[in-house]
Amino acid sequence: MITLKSEREIALMRKAGLVIWYAHRIAESWVKVGVTTQEIDAVIDRFFQDRDAQPLFKGVPGKVPFPAASCISINEEVVHGIPGARKLVEGDIVSIDTGCRLNGWCADAAETHPVGKISEPFQKLLDVTQKSLQIAIHQLATARYWSEVAREMEIYVKKHRFSVVESLVGHGIGREMHEPPQVPNFISTDLLRNSDFRIQNGLVIAIEPMVNIGSKRVRVGKDHWTFSTIDKKGSAHFEHTIAITHSGPVVLTGPPVSESETIDISPYLNNSTP
Repeated sequence: MITLKSEREIALMRKAGLVIWYAHRIAESWVKVGVTTQEIDAVIDRFFQDRDAQPLFKGVPGKVPFPAASCISINEEVVHGIPGARKLVEGDIVSIDTGCRLNGWCADAAETHPVGKISEPFQKLLDVTQKSLQIAIHQLATARYWSEVAREMEIYVKKHRFSVVESLVGHGIGREMHEPPQVPNFISTDLLRNSDFRIQNGLVIAIEPMVNIGSKRVRVGKDHWTFSTIDKKGSAHFEHTIAITHSGPVVLTGPPVSESETIDISPYLNNSTP
């Protein structure tokens, strides 16, 4: 059952969302040639600890518990990449997904970044994936049901001859990272007949388009976590936590909108020359 949130609860989720937005700004500063994915994860983890925020991903159960505060996925890796000793190289695209719980409330967001100069197809992939998320946020202002939003996202992606990952979807979010409903970025018979949901005040969802250059098909690796495209072509991932309020959709993992939301992140930034 979908649990709608009150204005007070949404305000508390915004505090977690703000920590996530700043975590991504920190991570972005570390996306440079020669930096390891483990280094990026370590600084995100340290920032969470300093803000008294619990990393949502660390310890998530599976065949092996997820070991890090963030998922970092490179090139053909779609999601759930485990940070490690791999160094970023010129031309990579790197997707960083992270979430935290602050004072009992969760937020979750993802971004895909270029490492130095990237190929034209990779840049188009990033632009289209990010735009599909922006389309979703815009559509939430007028849509009655999620299927209306998902349809526009899918149409836009396919118009640019990319594919939408269908085996992984977004989710509701609140006191737990994963709550009902499931939030697909595409239209399916199941969505239209069984799992569509109303866009209504108090709904909070994590919308996360995952878009591939080639096939929509993905498979999980030997580490039991990392999903990669089956054809080894590139993938991008963008995500925001969005609340529906009386004044419309609000991006809870968006940038600060007042002086009171400012956090000094200068001690965590990587200001070295790449």
